[in-house]
Amino acid sequence: MSKRVPPHAYFVVSAVFHYLGPAFAVLLFARVDALGVAWLRIASAAVVFAVWRRPWRVWTELERPVRRVLIGWAAVLAVMNSAFYLALERLPLGTVAAIEFLPVIVLAAWASRTRRNAVALVCAVAGVYLLVDVRLVGEPLGFVFAAANAVLFAAYIVLGHRVAQSSAVPGLDGLALSMLIAAVIAVPIGIADAAPAFTDVVALAAAVGVGVSSSVIPYVSDQLAMARLPRATYALMVSLLPATATVIGVVVLAQVPSFAEIAGVALVIVGVAVHRESAARREDEAEVRAARG
Repeated sequence: MSKRVPPHAYFVVSAVFHYLGPAFAVLLFARVDALGVAWLRIASAAVVFAVWRRPWRVWTELERPVRRVLIGWAAVLAVMNSAFYLALERLPLGTVAAIEFLPVIVLAAWASRTRRNAVALVCAVAGVYLLVDVRLVGEPLGFVFAAANAVLFAAYIVLGHRVAQSSAVPGLDGLALSMLIAAVIAVPIGIADAAPAFTDVVALAAAVGVGVSSSVIPYVSDQLAMARLPRATYALMVSLLPATATVIGVVVLAQVPSFAEIAGVALVIVGVAVHRESAARREDEAEVRAARG
């Protein structure tokens, strides 16, 4: 079934839920602190994966290097989600989303030093500058958390792509294992702040919904897309995400952006869209020639 669905379709699903879930999580902040919401998101997703995949069955069969990658990815997931929600407490969703992609563009431009990538980097940096200039005076700590989340998001793409294309971990078991480990790693970070939800049925149900919509649906979609797309092609497609986040922020959270913030998000989108690594282009062209026979 997954092979018959185009990988780009999985990415569209991921793009919608990647920020729809966190938008609902922001509404939970009135009942549970940000770090508590982050842990509840990770833990509820881990329970879903445990019931669905029972991934511990393959753990003993994995070689040590594979286990290290999964543990590293789990640590990234735990800290990334925590930093993400701490940023969302202080900054609009669209701003956090735009900042999220700067390290990806910088790394890509460094790896492939072309005029096109230089233009991409300038656009992205200019866009983030506009966003930071708007918010830095009032919310400097929010920018710090957003920057930390951005670095970790780049690591998420690198490690997630490696797991998705690995033959050592079957199907979605790598994601399921990493989510279980992430829930354990995040315990000292968020369990205390999550405690109020254990006696609040509405908050707990909402947190489970956030976990499914934020960590199950988009991460599964990411894995299915990453398994069939080159890393650079996938990175190119994330140009949709800042726009998606801005729209969801307006619709769900009534976070209407200023003109400067719209311009900043637009420049980041242009920067991601302009960039394309030559290796990925050659791979895509080879796939097209093979399809034409």
